[in-house]
Amino acid sequence: MQTLYPQIKPYARHDLAVEGPHVLYVDESGSPDGLPVIFIHGGPGSGCDAQSRCYFDPNLYRIITFDQRGCGRSTPHASLENNTTWHLVDDLERIRTHLGIDKWVVFGGSWGSTLSLAYAQKHADRVHALILRGIFLSRPQDIKWFYQEGASRLFPDYWQDYMAPIPPDERHDVLGAFHKRLTGNDQIAQMHAAKAWSTWEGRTATLRPNPQVVDRFTEPHRALSIARIECHYFTNGAFLEENQLLRDMPKIAHLPGIIVHGRYDMICTLDNAWELHQAWPNSELQVIRDAGHAASEPGITDALVRAASEVARRLLDLPPEEA
Repeated sequence: MQTLYPQIKPYARHDLAVEGPHVLYVDESGSPDGLPVIFIHGGPGSGCDAQSRCYFDPNLYRIITFDQRGCGRSTPHASLENNTTWHLVDDLERIRTHLGIDKWVVFGGSWGSTLSLAYAQKHADRVHALILRGIFLSRPQDIKWFYQEGASRLFPDYWQDYMAPIPPDERHDVLGAFHKRLTGNDQIAQMHAAKAWSTWEGRTATLRPNPQVVDRFTEPHRALSIARIECHYFTNGAFLEENQLLRDMPKIAHLPGIIVHGRYDMICTLDNAWELHQAWPNSELQVIRDAGHAASEPGITDALVRAASEVARRLLDLPPEEA
């Protein structure tokens, strides 16, 4: 089974000003002359970390990671101003042109798969291939499943804790109730809501309980950006037209793609990956039989590392033993 490559330090860092008030953190690692790959993190609002670089052979790839608007090391923190899917798509193009890259591999998981598809459908001529994990099509039913009714039936104990900040008379519209608190002026209520929101996500992200994943989600700085930005996006339907990503798959049907999805993913259910695969003849779907949603689960990590190696082998025309 494949594991992550050892952690490496970036060889270049950039503070990239985009539409105000945002400044993006961007870094580059691996081989400056390697195959460019952009790592698109999930959330939205979670940011990258040192492990984000470790799915790729640093001898073969020029690895670009960045923190999306309002999260991680990008500033201002947890800002919702000028923060939509289409602002982020434009940011990806800004990063690509700033770094002098003609085409790149697009690698994204969870919300990152949503953004990867939206970007590729708008800029197909700039994409070599896609590697996508934990597919989230951001359809109304996908948002409702996790934030209103669906996953709640499988995790009633966790759901009870998630609902704790919301009075019973507001629970008919969970997103609206959280949005009111996460964007309000009461900072104590805001952090209480952010902690409940992020704990729910961290607890349900893995097939087996993983305290490290929960701790990562609930760290206060990260929890605030995850909760505020996710709630902002999902209250607005991810700023997509209904079923837009599947509808527009013909625009990228020619691009090769590898889809990795845990069979027991309770955040983004498997039908997301299945329906994407059906609409994408040039894709390969790998269903990981003993995994949930998180990229850190061993079977998913193994599949992603292998996928990155296979894409490099194909694009660089390498024999299997060198990839």
